Amino acid sequence: MTKSVLINRIGELVTNAPGDAGAADAAGPGAGGGLGRFALINDAALVIEGDRIVWTGPSDRGPAADESVDAAGRAVLPGFVDSHAHLVFAGERSAEFAARMAGRGYAAGGIRSTVAATRAATDAELRAGLRRLAAEMLAQGTTTFECKSGYGLTVEDEARSVALAAEATDEVTYLGAHVVPAEFEGDAGAYVDLVRGPMLDACAPHARWVDVFCERGAFSVDEARAVLTAGQARGLIPRIHASQLGPGEGVQLAVELGAASADHCTFLTDADVDALAGAAPSPTSAGTAGTVATLLPGAEFGTRQPYPDARRLLDAGATVALATDCNPGSSYTSSMPFCIALAVRDMHMTASEAVWAATAGGALALRRGDVGYLAPGARADLIMLDAPSHTYLAYRPGVPLVHDVWQSGMRQPH
Repeated sequence: MTKSVLINRIGELVTNAPGDAGAADAAGPGAGGGLGRFALINDAALVIEGDRIVWTGPSDRGPAADESVDAAGRAVLPGFVDSHAHLVFAGERSAEFAARMAGRGYAAGGIRSTVAATRAATDAELRAGLRRLAAEMLAQGTTTFECKSGYGLTVEDEARSVALAAEATDEVTYLGAHVVPAEFEGDAGAYVDLVRGPMLDACAPHARWVDVFCERGAFSVDEARAVLTAGQARGLIPRIHASQLGPGEGVQLAVELGAASADHCTFLTDADVDALAGAAPSPTSAGTAGTVATLLPGAEFGTRQPYPDARRLLDAGATVALATDCNPGSSYTSSMPFCIALAVRDMHMTASEAVWAATAGGALALRRGDVGYLAPGARADLIMLDAPSHTYLAYRPGVPLVHDVWQSGMRQPH
C-alpha cells in the first residue's frame, strides 16, 4: 500500500498553481492542479502519496496521513527545474576564468580545451563528474535538470556523452553543433554534414532535444537551421543558444522552428522581444508548443558581460526561465539559488518572478506538465527552506538555505 506523508505548518507554500491560490492569503487547496503563475498559500500543508502531490491547503485543514513532517514555519517550494546545463565533460578552465577577470574577453573558442580533455577521458571519469554535479544540484534543490552533449564533437564521443547523460536525466540534449572542432577548421560545411548525418544517427536514440550554438565563432543561422531541421526529422525538439555574445538571428530562428527555448538572450533587438512575446507558451499549458526565453545569469557573472534584460522580456509578455548553464568555461555553478539572487539583483526581476522562472519557467522550457508546481497531480518534487519565505533566496545570497529535498516523493539524504 502506498504511504501518505503530510507536511504541515508550512509558513509559505509556493504552489505555482492556477486558481484562488494566486493570492497570498488564499484559503483552500491549490485549485485544480496544473501550472499557473506564481501563487502561494500561507500557513499551509500538503500531502504526498507515492510520487505525487494529492492535496494542498491550509494547515488547519490538513487530512490524516501515515506520516507527518513538521515544517515549523519554513517555506516550501517546487523543486528547481534547471533547463540548461552541460555536465558531461572533463578538465577545468580556472585559468581562463582568471584571465577574464583580469580583462580578457570571452569567446566561443575556449570550448575546444574542454573538448580535448573530454575526448581523452574514460567513460568512468565522465560518469563520475556527471554524478558529482548532479548531486550538487540536488543538494541545492534542483530536482529536474537538462544535460547537453557538446564536448566530444566526434561521432563516438558525442554518442557516449548523450548515453551517459541519459543515465542521469530524461532531459538529454544533443549538441554536436557546439563549435567546429579543430580538425574541421576551415571546412565548417563538412562538419555540419557530419552533425546532421552520422553523428545525429548515433545520438538521436538517447536524446529528446537538439541544440545549436548559433553565434559568431560557432554556427551561422543557416548552419543552425540545417542541424535543427535534421534533428526535427529524427523526432528531436529544437532549442538554441542565441544572442549570447551579440545580436544575431538565433532568436528569430527559434521562433520560426517552434523551438522550446531560446537560451541566453543577452543581446536582443525589439523584434526579438516581440517574437518571444508572440511565441510565449501559456503558463497553464505545460507540455505544449511555445518558445521560452531561458536566461543564464551565471554566464554573465562568469564572463563580465551585461546581464539579460529580464524586465524588458517580462513586460512585453514573454515567458522567462532561469537556468544555471553549468559548464566548465563560462558558468561553473550548479546553484539555482545563486542564479535566482543574480536575477533579482542584476536583472530586475522580483523574487517571486525569479522563483517562478526557476521552477515553472524551467518546466515550460522542457515542456513538462508534471514538475514546477505543487498541486494535486504534480510530481512530488519539493524543497523546504531554512527560511519563512522564498524571498530569502535573494535576501540571503550565498547562504545554504535548502533544509530538505523531496524528489518523486522520496526525502533525499541531505
